[in-house]
Amino acid sequence: MLLRRYDPARDADACLSIWRDASRAGHPFLEEAALEADAVLVRDVYLPKAEIVVAEEDGRVVGFVALLDAFIGGLFVDPTRHGGGVGRALVLDAASRKGALDVEVYEANAGALAFYVRLGFVETGRRETDDQGRAHPVVRLRRAS
Repeated sequence: MLLRRYDPARDADACLSIWRDASRAGHPFLEEAALEADAVLVRDVYLPKAEIVVAEEDGRVVGFVALLDAFIGGLFVDPTRHGGGVGRALVLDAASRKGALDVEVYEANAGALAFYVRLGFVETGRRETDDQGRAHPVVRLRRAS
């Protein structure tokens, strides 16, 4: 697996496709219309603002981490590669560059919460709505450097 810097011209479509597939898998409580609205934000606002590293296998992007300073704005892995070490490699790479990391995860996404806890993240806070004001509780976690 190769970790490399994101190239918008080369990687944007693959990352957006992974975002959609991983969001559907991890966030089944979100309606399709909400995901499509979020996809526009991801494409037009979040990806351009973030420092992104992609994971590539056999010339194909299989995951990415999007950082806003030391905050994981997004970690998405092709669902067919879940459990294969892609997410772990991306988080550990980010930690090696940034030190302490913060992330927010939907409370209902038990798999993501367990993943972050396995990597040493601990809960530091909660809020009852997501960034779009939807009534889906969000858990904030931190991993010390």
